[in-house]
Formats: sequence, C-alpha cells, structure tokens
Amino acid sequence: MITTIVTVIVDVLVSTEETIAVAPDDLVFVTLGCMTENASLGSMTAPATLNSNKSSGAWSLWEDIANGRPGFGHPAVFANHIDQTKWLSFTVTLNDPAFFQFIEEFTGNEAGTGGLFTLTDSSWFMSIVLAHQPHFINQPENIFVFWGYGLFPDRIGNFVNKPMSECTGEEILIELFQHLKLGDKVQPIINAAICIPCMMPFITSQFMPKVKGDRPDVVPVGAKNFAFIGQFCEIPDDVVFTVEYSVRSALIAVYTLLEIKKEIPPVFKGQHDVGVLFNALKTMHR
Repeated sequence: MITTIVTVIVDVLVSTEETIAVAPDDLVFVTLGCMTENASLGSMTAPATLNSNKSSGAWSLWEDIANGRPGFGHPAVFANHIDQTKWLSFTVTLNDPAFFQFIEEFTGNEAGTGGLFTLTDSSWFMSIVLAHQPHFINQPENIFVFWGYGLFPDRIGNFVNKPMSECTGEEILIELFQHLKLGDKVQPIINAAICIPCMMPFITSQFMPKVKGDRPDVVPVGAKNFAFIGQFCEIPDDVVFTVEYSVRSALIAVYTLLEIKKEIPPVFKGQHDVGVLFNALKTMHR
C-alpha cells in the first residue's frame, strides 16, 4: 500500500503565492468541488451572467489533487456538464406584505410552515418558498424576503418572451406573478420589490451520473494526514445535497484520522420506514 502525506499547502492569490508548511501533527481536511462556485448575481435591470471558468477555486483544487491519482476521484464527471448542472435562482425582497398574504391564503400555509411549491405549468419549472420572517438577523419588521429558482433557465418563458437566463429581476417577477394570476396586483408588488437573479453553474453537479471511483473515499486508502469532506466524497447509502451529508463526511474524517472510537450516526433509510411509505402511498392516491 502506498502512503500519501500532505507536506505543504500552496495558497495562490491574485499576484502572490504563499506556502504553508504542514507539521507532523497537523491534519488537512479538503473540501472537494463546490456547488455554488462561480455563482453570479444580476439585478432588477440586468440578468445574471453564466460564469463557467474553473481556473481557480474548489474544482481546480480537486483537478490538481486527482491528476495522476486515480484513488482521488474524477472531478470532470461532475464539473464538465454545466448545461446540465446549472440553475437560476432568485431572491426577492419586499417592503409590502401583500404578496406574503396572497401566498398564505393561496396555499393555506403560513410563511415558514410549508415547503417549496412548484409552478408545474412554468416552462422554466419555477419553484418558490416563503421562509418564516424575519429570515435574517436584524431584518426590519416591514421587510419580507422569499426565494425561488428555475430548473430550466434556457427555456423561453410562458409570459416573458426570452429564456430565464436572459431575464432581469423584474422580468422574473413578471413571469412569476403572471403564473400566479395576480392581475392588477402585479405592478404595485413589483414597484415594492427587489429581485436578484443568481446563476449557479454547478448547483446540481453532485447529481451527475457516476460510477464507483468517481467520488473518492472520505479517507482514501493510504492517506496519512488528510481527508476529503463535502458533497463529492463517497459515503455508502447516503444522499448528497443535504447538510447531513457534509456533516457526516466531516465526522468520518475526524473520527478516522484521530482514531476516535465513536459511532457515526447511521444514515436514515426512509425507503424502509413504514410511516414514510404509508404517507407516500396516501400522497400517490389523493
């Protein structure tokens, strides 16, 4: 078995390079890949641009680590399919409660008590969610914030005649409010709104088809003083895209490298839970 040891970390800045020595007792935890890398923001009057550059950041770090080392995964499987992994999300700030009141009446759920709901007729396949307010620390009482996204940002809108990826924040709101049939309420709400589009090239990259070995083990065979954490390391039976996945990878990394004899919390297997199966059956037949 070949032993691999991290001896130095090279921090490359814009115009300088710093070398950090790794001491014999140091441990290195590496986050592979990044769902939100190269995200870009638009405004009410400008769309968010697609930034697919991988010249720096978490993806390039993984590419460097995996180069010539098959046991460290294959980042291209996840990072080289931006047309399939990109989303456009949007965050909306309102200084009028009218929209929140409308959605609460429409769904029967107070803000913060329901999950995402999807506009299935939307060619962008838009979804929105209203969190409990205030959502942010020190958020004023007269300010309301909600979030949404579109799974198909390259499709033409049903009401706005352009792809979601080319839309300003105002145009995204027009499309959303027309789907919700707000009628004469549309313009007053838009006048009291700030909608910030956000293009995320890699947001669903962790869901790309893969085979065994495309994601490395949390602690690869032969790793002496380092481990991989985050959404792009391999945890049997677990499901990516959750906070639990990232936390569990960190637990495995720390417990393994420090030889801590504690049990890792088991993965919840809802497909075998009687209550979950019963509720799923009820939902299918309602």
